[in-house]
Amino acid sequence: MTREPETPSLLQRRIYGTVGIAVLVALYLLVGLVGHDPWRGDDARYLGPILSMLRGEGWLFPMLAGEPLVDYPPLYYWVGALLAWAGSGFLALHEGARLASAVFVAIGVYFSARTAEALYGRPARTPAALLTMGGLGLVLHAHEIQPLLAVLAMLAMTLRGLALVPQQPVAGSLLAAAGTALAFLAGGIGGLIATAPLLPLVMMLSADCRTPRASGALLLGLCLALALAALWPLAIHLSQPDQLGLWLRGEWARLSGPALSGGDIVRGLELLGWFTWPLWPIVLWSLWRARRTISQLRWLLPLLSAVLVLTHFVIQGDLSQANALPLIPAMALLAAAGVPTLRRGAANAFDWFSLMSLAVFGILVWLAWSAQAVGWPPGLARHVARNAPDFVLHQPGLQLALGAGITLLWIALVSRLPRSSSRAPANWAIGLTMLWCLAVVLLMPWFDNGRSYRETVRSLEIAVAGERSSTPGACIASTGLPDHVKSSLDYFADIRTVPIVGDSTPCPLLLVMNDRKPVMRLAPEWKPVWEFRRGAGRRAETFTLLRREGS
Repeated sequence: MTREPETPSLLQRRIYGTVGIAVLVALYLLVGLVGHDPWRGDDARYLGPILSMLRGEGWLFPMLAGEPLVDYPPLYYWVGALLAWAGSGFLALHEGARLASAVFVAIGVYFSARTAEALYGRPARTPAALLTMGGLGLVLHAHEIQPLLAVLAMLAMTLRGLALVPQQPVAGSLLAAAGTALAFLAGGIGGLIATAPLLPLVMMLSADCRTPRASGALLLGLCLALALAALWPLAIHLSQPDQLGLWLRGEWARLSGPALSGGDIVRGLELLGWFTWPLWPIVLWSLWRARRTISQLRWLLPLLSAVLVLTHFVIQGDLSQANALPLIPAMALLAAAGVPTLRRGAANAFDWFSLMSLAVFGILVWLAWSAQAVGWPPGLARHVARNAPDFVLHQPGLQLALGAGITLLWIALVSRLPRSSSRAPANWAIGLTMLWCLAVVLLMPWFDNGRSYRETVRSLEIAVAGERSSTPGACIASTGLPDHVKSSLDYFADIRTVPIVGDSTPCPLLLVMNDRKPVMRLAPEWKPVWEFRRGAGRRAETFTLLRREGS
């Protein structure tokens, strides 16, 4: 039995209608993009190519601190560099670059909502938008510099085009072709695997797309997509053939490397379980109800998309969380189809679970802030001090006022939410957005203290300046530095290290990093002149600058 909707008031229609959802999406996307440094991991790593582009390097082939970066083609970096340049008057470079994430997530939400409307009707449009942004794993990645968000957006565009094929074969196929080509420009061969096979597969497996006109349009779209996708490799071949070979070897290594083993698959299922929460239980319900009509395009299209993404996830053998991002559009579509058909008990359970679980997390955020501000609870306060001994909380009164305002707004919004088939997804999306805003206001300074390399690089810059006073322009060798450290060195201090080749280097300075790995053996001639320790426990890192004796 489905839930009986109630007639909302005019004010409720304004707040909880299209305008309200647009404001909620904007709040979700923009809060947390600014106000903190590039963080260790992907956020700092993928700032490197954007920084290089703004310095006139690597516009065609991404570069990080002067070295080629073969992870992804340049679509995300182009958008990030353009937005960083456009916002340079009022935003820091890294903050402007992060706006690319907001743009691509917004595109993904928009196309997921329109695809759901085309496949399942108007009632599924709002749940699709809410569930796309409500995927638990998307929250952190949507607020960092993350090229896979461009793959997510272009995959959603491709699905939108294919959903239009039965009614508008040519327009739908052209949109799907554009999405497929851009998915390749965003994610390389992985992006192509997730999108290009959809065109022939829906033509062969769905009766809705086997008409002569639809089949011809899909074949045209596939040819156009492959032709457009070939433009970037062709441009690289004509201008930088060595870089093309490097990129192809990197793509082949990812595809031909060891796939996920049995134990890895179990861990992968655990990852996908929380990453796609609360989508996957509703997806299972949708597929159960559609088990006799699974060959219809409305079910077949998102199911094929999920299968392709999961296949690539297993083949590449990498359990990084971000690799699950392209799964979200398909999961959101299938879940949106099932939301209006949830039985009353299941819908109420989802509704109450959303309220209670997010409320518990909200209380935990307040406790974490209380441990920083007043030292209560004592055990949590000791943990906070141990992991960030140099952290000083500024403006706790302002944080308290803003946090209280967000909490009261959250309570007011969910208490007046009208009853409808979208109530449970709306409760979850509103709660997740408010929880994220609360965490940004109360906890962002503490996280920034532990995840930024600004102070480390500033200290290193002073040490290097002192060493270079006797040897101007002396190069700095390095070995094993993570990409996010190289990018931070380049961003904060214009320091670029030179890789060691053949266990020797002409550089008089050497920078090494120990992050719980065995310390590399060094010749006795290398003497430490500077050391910096940051973090604690599993996050502990030690940086050491050495000078060759006699240099």
